[in-house]
Amino acid sequence: LADEVGQAVRDEVAAVLPTIAAAAPLPTSAALIQPVAQTDPTADPSVTTQAPFVEADDAASVPQVVQPIPVDPTTQERTFIDLYNRVNPAVVSVYLQMGSGSGFVIDPDGYIVTNNHVVAEGGPIVVGFSNGERLDAEVIGTDSQADIALLKVEATGLTALPLGDSDALEVGQFVVAIGSPFGLDNTMTTGIVSALSRSLPADSTGLGGTYTIPDVIQTDAAINPGNSGGPLLNLAGEVIGVNTAIESATRSNSGVGFAVPANVVKVVVTQLREGGEVRYPWLGIAGGTLSPEMAEEMGLDRTTRGVIISEVTAGGPAEAAGLRGGNLETGLGGDVITGIDGLTITQFDDLLGYIVQRTTVGQTVQLTVLRDGQPQTLSLTLGERPAEVEQPQFQQVP
Repeated sequence: LADEVGQAVRDEVAAVLPTIAAAAPLPTSAALIQPVAQTDPTADPSVTTQAPFVEADDAASVPQVVQPIPVDPTTQERTFIDLYNRVNPAVVSVYLQMGSGSGFVIDPDGYIVTNNHVVAEGGPIVVGFSNGERLDAEVIGTDSQADIALLKVEATGLTALPLGDSDALEVGQFVVAIGSPFGLDNTMTTGIVSALSRSLPADSTGLGGTYTIPDVIQTDAAINPGNSGGPLLNLAGEVIGVNTAIESATRSNSGVGFAVPANVVKVVVTQLREGGEVRYPWLGIAGGTLSPEMAEEMGLDRTTRGVIISEVTAGGPAEAAGLRGGNLETGLGGDVITGIDGLTITQFDDLLGYIVQRTTVGQTVQLTVLRDGQPQTLSLTLGERPAEVEQPQFQQVP
């Protein structure tokens, strides 16, 4: 019976694959199954041989070393490598008696940016460079509201970093942070822009305050204690933010870091360099973003967007211009700012960012507001922001 079955299989194969069958006839049933063995290619194919058995101990006695194969860096790796080599000489460590932070050179003549909270304790300051050199530094000026400090060392010809346009950033862009986390100098981490237009209360930096830093950049690049004051860079090598704070229950990286935007840094550094202090323009209101629920409660369409004025500071520019606040208990019922100088305002940070970055003390702006559902235009001359205003219920607008 077995011979009959074998013959039937051979006949079927020959019928389906005549070419193969003609080239390699199957003379016997034994040739249908080949053992797993090493064979001599010159040997008679009709005779099967089995490879010699190798004991496990014998196989283990033969050392096997994986040979490395050189691989060129990928385009992305090359970008990060080249970026680090170009910018790292401009990144510094900032040492004080009770701690340390990071910073970066913005002018070859020795001007250095860091966080205000890094140097707030006072005392001698020493700046360390990537080549091992250390220089004493003096404080040119500080600004607790933006958490920025400007230092100066006696040196010329330093490598400096340019400040980029933080308004041009998009969520998803690659960014790089370089600094001294936990005192580990010249450490580079990478990530992306996780979000834009965050607002960071001044007290988030541990310095107190009643105002808010606008247009803050959120990133998942690892930022840890010691990174404060160091640069957040785009892949072109421009500083697009100054690393300032993290959201973490453990005081270490949790993937949520914040940087003061470069366009705010430009305003602050320019004034610190010229006069050692910063004068912020001021509206004299407190409020927040108008939500659909608030709009509905005020009799407005749910799609209405803007900044609801909850309080007007007595004696401030807003009061002089005739702006109205809301109910002291609910904060509702006041004017809703929907535009400034032709720019549409949809949220609190739009107004805050415009005032801080694009206006000056004494400048007159045109505000578009909704009052009892009707649009109005009011002229307002900006005053100078006081150091502190007691209005704890609502966000302060400069």
